[in-house]
Amino acid sequence: MAQMHKIFPLLTLVFCALFATSAAARTSEEIAATFNSGITAYDAGDYEKAFKIWWELRYEDLAAMRNLGVMLRKGQGTPQDPKKAEEILLRASEAGLPTAQADLADMYLKGELGPPDLTRALPLLEAAAAGNHPVAQYQLGQFYETGAPPLVPQNLEIARQLYAAAASHGMPEAAARSAYLGAPQPVARSAAPSPPPSLRAGPAP
Repeated sequence: MAQMHKIFPLLTLVFCALFATSAAARTSEEIAATFNSGITAYDAGDYEKAFKIWWELRYEDLAAMRNLGVMLRKGQGTPQDPKKAEEILLRASEAGLPTAQADLADMYLKGELGPPDLTRALPLLEAAAAGNHPVAQYQLGQFYETGAPPLVPQNLEIARQLYAAAASHGMPEAAARSAYLGAPQPVARSAAPSPPPSLRAGPAP
């Protein structure tokens, strides 16, 4: 399984509607510079400093919020706190950040917040797959390959589509499954299997 915890590069999105006061305090350039100083600290192994930097940006930058959730999940620079990680990742997920959606889905699937819970994970996986998150596409493809009744019917064609999408982002596990199952089959529109909502109108990352 691919590593789910990598701190992703900057994705600056200001919460104008919800956090106008905070957002107005800094320009987008200042937010970006502050965020990147957190990346520098994180890459240097100074997790406490990175956590502090991103904590100050939590109402101004979705990627900073997501990174806080990852660090709370792993206990990096702060005590490990799965419930707080869930709370923060849920906020970023609801705001539409695919990496946060994939992270939170992974927590539910791995039982980090109680028994493994596909019911809660599935909508997040679908949303993250729609956002072209390769790990989410791969995990969702696994469910369609084997089926997970009653939530996910077995559908090898959808599995092929998902594996091919994940493989196109350079994910070796997905490439291996795609090679095993074969490429998605070109079929007439009327005969094509109906894809899940996650594949109908996924925005580019």
